[in-house]
Amino acid sequence: MSTVEVPALGRIVDTDRYPLADPGGAAWNSIVERTRTELRGTGCSVLADFVRPDAVAALRAEGAAIAPHAHYDVETVNAYNTDVTRPLPDDHPGRLTVERGNAFVPRDRIPAGHAIHRLYTDPAFQRFVAACFGLDRVHELADPLAGLCLNVVAPGMEHPWHFDTNEFTVSMLTQPADEGGVFEYCPGIRSARDENFPAVRGVLTGADLTPVRRLDLRPGDLQLFKGRYALHRVSPVAGRTARHSAIFAYSERPGVVGSVARTRQLFGRVLPEHLAAEGRAVRGDRLLD
Repeated sequence: MSTVEVPALGRIVDTDRYPLADPGGAAWNSIVERTRTELRGTGCSVLADFVRPDAVAALRAEGAAIAPHAHYDVETVNAYNTDVTRPLPDDHPGRLTVERGNAFVPRDRIPAGHAIHRLYTDPAFQRFVAACFGLDRVHELADPLAGLCLNVVAPGMEHPWHFDTNEFTVSMLTQPADEGGVFEYCPGIRSARDENFPAVRGVLTGADLTPVRRLDLRPGDLQLFKGRYALHRVSPVAGRTARHSAIFAYSERPGVVGSVARTRQLFGRVLPEHLAAEGRAVRGDRLLD
């Protein structure tokens, strides 16, 4: 067992409940094992009240301060984030389109002193996340925009049904909506070998919502999620308050940078790092998105 001092982290995380400074300790191992079990079962695990109660208000205030930096762009998309003009069979779920109106604050607009930035870069937090996913380690994205971002869903908007391009996601709600903004997902609706188009179409059309699960997330809850094979969305937001959530993007390998097209879609701009990395991406499967 190795004990690591993380006093700064303890001002954000409830380290009495989640002892990140004690990797390999009994409590640490118990939480990691429980999280792994939930991820194996449903592809999702929520660590409730991960952030200290007295830090939740600061978390929300920091998110509200940077939300005006979000890039907004309402566009027509499908669940696979592929070209919606691409010819597909009549019954293909990729033909079903919706308007995506959520927005993202990129990493270079999030001050280093903000709680979500301090969490994202903290070695103890990264070690804990890696252990929960059964990995030796995780790497921060080399992408200067997408590595860490704040997702903003304004009233009247939604983050529609989609699949993630990476196998695992770490996120945290920082501000709930007045109404709506519920995280919904369909665990394991597809696999690396089977797109399962009929089931996906059933959810997208509303004909069969049996696979759908809903989460009651609260500010400061940490969500670990396998979104590559789980169709998921944030339902439409209503009321006067936008929904904010931090997305901590890690990879199993170093040097990951987003594509030029996807980066421009999400952030409205690209940087030299994206242009230099274009064409070097290697996919681990042959799935559509």
